[in-house]
Amino acid sequence: MLTKYKGNELFIEKISLTKLAKKYSTPLYVYSQTKIEDNFKAYKDGFKDVKNIICYAMKANSNYSILKLLAKLGAGADIVSGGELYRALKAGIPAGKIVYSGVGKTSKEIEFALKSNILMFNAESFEEVENINKIAGKLKKKARISFRVNPNVDAHTHKYITTGKHGNKFGIMYEDAFELYMKVSKMKNIEIIGVDSHIGSQILEVAPFKMAALKISKLIDKLEANGIKIKYIDIGGGLGIKYTNSDKPQKPVELKKQVMAVYSKYKDKTIIVEPGRSIIGDTGILLGEVVYRKKTGTKNFIITDLAMTDLIRPALYEAYHEILPIKKSSKKQVIADIVGPVCESSDFIAKDRKFPILEQGEFIAVESTGAYGRAMASQYNSRARGAEILVKGSTVKVIRKEESIEDLMAKEVK
Repeated sequence: MLTKYKGNELFIEKISLTKLAKKYSTPLYVYSQTKIEDNFKAYKDGFKDVKNIICYAMKANSNYSILKLLAKLGAGADIVSGGELYRALKAGIPAGKIVYSGVGKTSKEIEFALKSNILMFNAESFEEVENINKIAGKLKKKARISFRVNPNVDAHTHKYITTGKHGNKFGIMYEDAFELYMKVSKMKNIEIIGVDSHIGSQILEVAPFKMAALKISKLIDKLEANGIKIKYIDIGGGLGIKYTNSDKPQKPVELKKQVMAVYSKYKDKTIIVEPGRSIIGDTGILLGEVVYRKKTGTKNFIITDLAMTDLIRPALYEAYHEILPIKKSSKKQVIADIVGPVCESSDFIAKDRKFPILEQGEFIAVESTGAYGRAMASQYNSRARGAEILVKGSTVKVIRKEESIEDLMAKEVK
């Protein structure tokens, strides 16, 4: 895991988490810059002998300072909204390294992307390409596209985060892909440059990526035999991280070996990879404070100031996150639910977890919250969101200020 005990104190890099929690208050999101750099380097090194663009999937965590750091490391971006495009450009990610995914791109977003001259749209329906063609015509531009092709491959992950099977809302069916490519190739303002597939998230085995590549390769060969030149093969993202001790995520170099066993024949093509969680997920922790303890019948509850508004994954996916006391505890351990203050029964961080009954005012650290933590946080129950901190060695930088109560109404008309 990211944190380590030094004596009885839990540290991230060279910083005591107790000091951070007391200085900046909780809930508090804390990230390790060193770990972010190491994770990105693993992709860079893993794909170094292949023409590639590593496009960070911004939906995992779109904090400006993190994007700026990744831009300096050479990252592109996989975006799913006009807001993410705005953030990526502001952070210094080159437009020529930005791919635009997502099933519901609006006309306003498409126009912004075309004017920004992004690398390409990963289109997800014929109607979407019709709209891109229309808008590109008005702007007197040629829109570069690929289709996101659904290869009907089971990634063996949670049903809410699988994306590459029939019945998912994402992409076009593999069986329809060739015909759609041929149809779109006749559009005046469209330039076809790629094929994209993305089969899911938190994938712990890389074999499904090879299965998808075998199908996509057949499509590429058929397209090129019919006059459509493919320049980019987007293999998506989805590599998992370690949430539990039994999780054994595979490395980017292992992903490369699987896909390049199929794609190595395409020496002239650039491979695009879209890692999100595997860049940022295991670089972050969420700090919280114990508010109350209670027992209802036979059930123990540790009530904290961390809610589903700060980390929705347990409520949304019944996701598991390792939780540690910031100070080692010799107190008796019990089976308890670790819950928050929000008025929903789904407001929990952990259920039936063996954990010491900490004193009021003691702190806990929730591991592996760098992805889909602050990015999915909300103000439900009018709860102000916590600060974000970036740590490098013994240096601490505030990269998002804590919200105040006044911030909750900042945009409301009074």
